[in-house]
Amino acid sequence: MGRLFGTDGVRGVANADLTAEMALGLAVAAAGVLAPARGGEHNGNGDANRNGNANANGRAARRPVAVVGRDPRASGEFLEAAVVAGLASAGVDVLRVGVLPTPAVAHLTGHLGADFGVMLSASHNPMPDNGIKFFAGGGHKLPDELEDRIEAAYADHAAGRRGGPRPVGADVGRVTDYDEGFDTYVAHLVDALPNRLDGVTVVIDAAHGAASRVAPEAFARAGARVVAIGAEPDGLNINDGYGSTHLGALRAAVREHGADLGVAVDGDADRCLAADAEGREIDGDQILAMLALAMREAGRLRQDTVVTTVMSNLGLRLAMDRAGLRLRQTAVGDRYVLEEMKRGGYCLGGEQSGHVIVLDHATTGDGTLTGLLLAARVAATGRPLAELAAVMERLPQVLINVPDVDRSRVDDSRELAEAVADAERQLGESGRVLLRPSGTEPLVRVMVEARDSALAETVATGLADVVKRHLG
Repeated sequence: MGRLFGTDGVRGVANADLTAEMALGLAVAAAGVLAPARGGEHNGNGDANRNGNANANGRAARRPVAVVGRDPRASGEFLEAAVVAGLASAGVDVLRVGVLPTPAVAHLTGHLGADFGVMLSASHNPMPDNGIKFFAGGGHKLPDELEDRIEAAYADHAAGRRGGPRPVGADVGRVTDYDEGFDTYVAHLVDALPNRLDGVTVVIDAAHGAASRVAPEAFARAGARVVAIGAEPDGLNINDGYGSTHLGALRAAVREHGADLGVAVDGDADRCLAADAEGREIDGDQILAMLALAMREAGRLRQDTVVTTVMSNLGLRLAMDRAGLRLRQTAVGDRYVLEEMKRGGYCLGGEQSGHVIVLDHATTGDGTLTGLLLAARVAATGRPLAELAAVMERLPQVLINVPDVDRSRVDDSRELAEAVADAERQLGESGRVLLRPSGTEPLVRVMVEARDSALAETVATGLADVVKRHLG
C-alpha cells in the first residue's frame, strides 16, 4: 500500500476507498499519536477541559479532547459517526461542532485548547469523494513525521494489533455537541477586519459547502450588503456548478446585482477566488498582491515579504519588485507555503488557486477571511476591485502536461537543459520557464510565461516536444 496521507489528509471515494472502518481506525490511530499521556493537566480553557477518574495523587485525570467538524456531504454523516466512535473508544472526549469550514475547525482547536482537531471534507473534490484531515494542538497542520506515525498505528489497528489501553467504564471518551462553534468562529472573522464593510455589496458563492451559513453571516455582521448563491447544501450538491472551481455563476451574479465584488470559496472554504464588478476573475496571486500592499501600509507585513509557490504568475513577482517587497517561493502546496512562513517568521502567503494564509488571524488557508479582507480593502480605499487588482499584471501562462515520460530524468537530461536555456534566452527577463515532474503520475508539467501569449505558446510547445523525444 502506498502512503495513505496525501498533500491534504486522506481522501478517496466515500464508502469505497474511504470506509467507515478506515475512518474509525484512523481516529483510534490519531488518538494514540496526537493525544497526551493520561493523567496530565490540560492547559486549555474550561470548555475543553473535562475530567475522568482521580489518579493516584488525588488529582483528576484528564482525558484528551478533540474537535470534530465536517462539510455537508451526505457521506460525512456516517464518517463523522465512525470518527467520533473511534475517538471515544480511545478515551478522547469529543467536541462535535457539526458543519463548519476547515479553518473553523482549526481555529476552534486552538481557541478551545483541544489536543487535536479532525475535519471530514474532500475540499473542492466532487460529492462522492470525502476525506479526513487532522490538526495538531493549536490548530496547526501535521508534519509528515506525525502523519507517518498515524499511518503506522493505523496499519497495526487494521491488522488487529491495536496498541495502547482500551479504556472502560468512566474512562471512555464522552461526546458533546459544541453549538457555540458557529458564533465563536464568525465573531473571530469579524474581529480580524481592519474596518467595516458598510456600503459594499458582495456576492458570496459558498459552493453549497461548509461555509454556506458562515460566510453570508460574517459579511453581514461586518456591514456588507450580501447576495448569497450556492448556499443551499443538501448533502449532494457540494461544488456542483458553484464555488471557486466554477466561477461562472459568481461572475454572472455580480453583474446581475450590480455588486462591488464577488467572493467564491470551495467546499471546505479554505480557499477563495473573487470577481470584480464587471465579473472578471481575480485569482489568488492578485489577491496576495492587494493584501500585501494593504498590510504593508498598515505596518503589518512582517519583513516586507510574501510567500508563494513556484507556480505563481511572474506578474506577482514583478508587482512585488515594483512595490519594494520580497517574494519567497516554495514547492507547490499550501503546506509548504505554511512551513516557509513559520520558518522565516512571515505573516502572508498563498497560492494562485486561492489558498491564502494570514498567520496573524489563522493557522491555515481561510477563504471567508480572505474574502472579508479583500472587501475591507475595497471599503477602506473607496476604489473598485478592478483598479486595486491592476497593481499586478497577469502574464500569459501556458501549461502543458507531457504524459508517459520518465519524470525522474528531468534534472539529468543534457538535451532538456539546453532546450530550457535556449527558451530562457528567447523570453528574457519578462518570461519564465518551469519544468516540474508530477509527484504521482508518469508525466512532466511544462509551464511557460511571457508578456506575449503567442510566444508563450510557441516556447511551451517546443519544450513539450523535447520532453517527449528525450524522456519518452
